[in-house]
Amino acid sequence: MKKAATRRLLAPVAGRVLALADVQDPVFATATMGPGFAIQPTDGRVVAPVSGRVTVVAATKHAVGLVTASGLEVLVHMGIDTVELNGAPFVCHVQVGDTVQAGEVLAEMDLAALQRAQKLATVIVVVTNGQTVLDDLIVAATDQMVTAKTAVATAVLAVTPVPGAQAVTSTTAASDVELESEFESESESKSKSKSKSKPNSTSKYAALATAIVTNVGGPGNVNSVIHCITRLRFYLKDEHRAQDAVIANLDGVIDVAKAGGQYQVVIGPAVNEVYDAVMAQLGPAFADMTTGTPTAATTQAAGAPTETDAPTGWLPRLRHGMSQVIGVMTAAMIPVIGILAGSGILKGILAALTGFHVLTVTSGTYMVLNAVADATFYFLPVVLGFTAAKKLGSDPIVLAIVGAILIYPSLMTAAGHATTAQITFFGVPTHLMSYAASVFPMIVAAWLGVSVERGLKRVIPLYLRSVFVPILEALILSVVVLVVIGPLITMISKGLASGILAIYNFSPALSGLVIGGLYQTMVIFGLHWGIIPIVINDIATNGHSYLNAILSITMVAQGGAVLAVFLKSKNKPLKEISLAAAISAFCGVTEPALYGVNLKYKRVFVVASIASGLGGLLTGLLHVNNYALSGSLIGFPAFITPGVGIGANFYGYLISHYGTLLIATTLVYLFGFSDKMLPATSATAK
Repeated sequence: MKKAATRRLLAPVAGRVLALADVQDPVFATATMGPGFAIQPTDGRVVAPVSGRVTVVAATKHAVGLVTASGLEVLVHMGIDTVELNGAPFVCHVQVGDTVQAGEVLAEMDLAALQRAQKLATVIVVVTNGQTVLDDLIVAATDQMVTAKTAVATAVLAVTPVPGAQAVTSTTAASDVELESEFESESESKSKSKSKSKPNSTSKYAALATAIVTNVGGPGNVNSVIHCITRLRFYLKDEHRAQDAVIANLDGVIDVAKAGGQYQVVIGPAVNEVYDAVMAQLGPAFADMTTGTPTAATTQAAGAPTETDAPTGWLPRLRHGMSQVIGVMTAAMIPVIGILAGSGILKGILAALTGFHVLTVTSGTYMVLNAVADATFYFLPVVLGFTAAKKLGSDPIVLAIVGAILIYPSLMTAAGHATTAQITFFGVPTHLMSYAASVFPMIVAAWLGVSVERGLKRVIPLYLRSVFVPILEALILSVVVLVVIGPLITMISKGLASGILAIYNFSPALSGLVIGGLYQTMVIFGLHWGIIPIVINDIATNGHSYLNAILSITMVAQGGAVLAVFLKSKNKPLKEISLAAAISAFCGVTEPALYGVNLKYKRVFVVASIASGLGGLLTGLLHVNNYALSGSLIGFPAFITPGVGIGANFYGYLISHYGTLLIATTLVYLFGFSDKMLPATSATAK
């Protein structure tokens, strides 16, 4: 006999309470995802409606899943059609595995940004397994204004919860069990006339993927596929070719919806597994991993056919490929942009303090502060391995280990000396290089990691995978980077360095134009390591470096570009990151500007590079010299001529650097950026 028990659900945000049927999304409005309620918010602070453990955090930060001790699986969904905003209006304060109390802050929404993007900010709360664990969900105060943490709904449980029944010691295992059970409950409850069985193996996911792809019109009718927390989102060439009724009745499919030029197949929490199976059949070309947008340049209204295909011709394909690479790099860097900017500012302050002899590089104070400022850059391959793997779908822990292997102390020490940098690995000649602060090698490793892991799982028995797959994957990826990628980058960078040195010897002004225009692009791909030794050697042997003065200009140009974005944009989150990135660049660290803003809005980077080339030309014409391994605006003491003081060289520094700042800021402000370039104004998706 069932014994009734109740649980309160709190308002996750302040605003007007809506019945689920009033939500402007057919899947939620019809309670396909489960019973619940919604709130049209007046405030962006989102709190937990129940106490429980976080089981899901959407990659785009617009949804958080919780499971309570009594077994309720509660989804908090922020906004309608917000997935293609790539998380920009959202800040999550929890991660999978966290335990939260009812009323504790989960996330924050930028309501103004959502309004500019023409997205509804409706916050939806649904009990995704409500059909099996609830007798009823009673929602009070519909259409009334409430404050956050106000009790607005009561869940009537079908049975009395058994104490400890939901306890699971492994977070990962618990998440898997909960997602599978949610998938099953939704599929089974969709219709009594359907005989549903949950996909409980790879073969069933593959079979479901095959059926879906076939009935949307086959691979030839697909432009691209993305997914959110519950749905596969197809961009089809001709939506009329899709068999709606057939797909809707497939085992494992909850419903079919159409919106914003997307053909949406509602799967539920098992969407990741089904998406992987779909992509395994279609191939990676059908996924736009850079932004989550369709590969087609534009999409027409729902149901309207389009003949836009993937780029053809070597130049368009090259541009598309470069766009994807840069997109993945920026997406992988986004989680660390804030601390990179702060670290860059601290490094600049330390450079100023040592330049004015307030601190010495041997003092304890300097050593500790320098460790704080430098650690993020030194260990960037480790952090980037984790974030890039999450973006590309490989194992984050394994890729973090690969990053650690690349900066392992003995390898870094050997790479720092010409006599030990050349080694052999099983007889293969290998040139070691420094991977501290590197980006591109880890992107390559994360990209390869997807295929390597999949291949290892095919040949290694299930009972051996947990031990052998991670270590073999780490071994393969680190060897590929050390033996193939590293030497290749070294060879290319040395060739570029020799060419640049030849240009400089021919004409300082011409070299300033070339180096100024190209150097930050070289930084992106790690090719600048061929130039750095030349600068170090110049300063060590001659006491100065004309080349470093030109490199300094490139930092100012990138900082000026991102400063222009700060001045012009009305987007609050973008303004915040732009200002911090500009200060960091003026302190000599351009990564936050590059990956946080300039590359994300590619025209900003192009215009900044043009300004940088002009600044380099000016620097060469004025024969500006640098007397220390420092630069940008914070490094001005390095341009004071020893034994002479402030003179012609320092005035040349002021003219070239602040002239470049003015050029870059003005050009980007007028021609390089507008808020229309923000992804919030692109195609719709949740």
